[in-house]
Amino acid sequence: MSIIGAEWIGTALLILLGDGVVAAVLLARSKAQNSGWIVITFGWGFAVMAGAYAVGQFDGAHLNPAVTLGLWINGNVHGSQVPKYIVGEFLGAGTGALLVFLAYYLHFGETEDPGLKLSVFCTGPAIRNYVANLVTEIIGTLVLVFGILAITNTGNKGPATSGLGTLLVAFLVVSIGLSLGGPTGYAINPARDLGPRIMHAILPIPGKGGSDWSYAWVPVLGPLIGGALGALLYGAAYPG
Repeated sequence: MSIIGAEWIGTALLILLGDGVVAAVLLARSKAQNSGWIVITFGWGFAVMAGAYAVGQFDGAHLNPAVTLGLWINGNVHGSQVPKYIVGEFLGAGTGALLVFLAYYLHFGETEDPGLKLSVFCTGPAIRNYVANLVTEIIGTLVLVFGILAITNTGNKGPATSGLGTLLVAFLVVSIGLSLGGPTGYAINPARDLGPRIMHAILPIPGKGGSDWSYAWVPVLGPLIGGALGALLYGAAYPG
């Protein structure tokens, strides 16, 4: 399978299950309505696990441009491959968001608050302060990329050689959500936020409002900075 195809499938699964759990918790008349933040964070962790195990054998399953950037900085990805990863990631993110829209179409119609509908697709801050929100996204993604590099390091023989690395990365995402997700909703992934936000803007979602484009740059720039810093910090701490 090509890099684009694998990232497309893996990221589509990630967003389908990740945005899907948000829809289940937030949208009216869902059987999971109001089941809470713990459900969302574990749902996203399992979404990472499903997407990564589905295609990891083909391309390493980045599913995230910030991860791709970090792995390139760390020397694990050739520069010529980076655009292929990113194209696949954004195509997958849009596809996953479309499938969530189809699965929950009736519930979008039953939900009155347009803010809840937007939250199914993309993140938003609990307290809007662009600098503080950017810093939160940088920290969360730094932890993500640093953790991925540590877990998958071949010197860390248990996770790296037993197939448990992907599962541990999924739990890392759960941990980030529980500990650092409160301020911004922890995008920690430019494709995860921007791809579905674009789909929110173009899909015929009943009663939707705006797509909050004034905030959209934060969950793109923050994760990219955080991913780069995570890779640089890991390289400095563990040279060679």
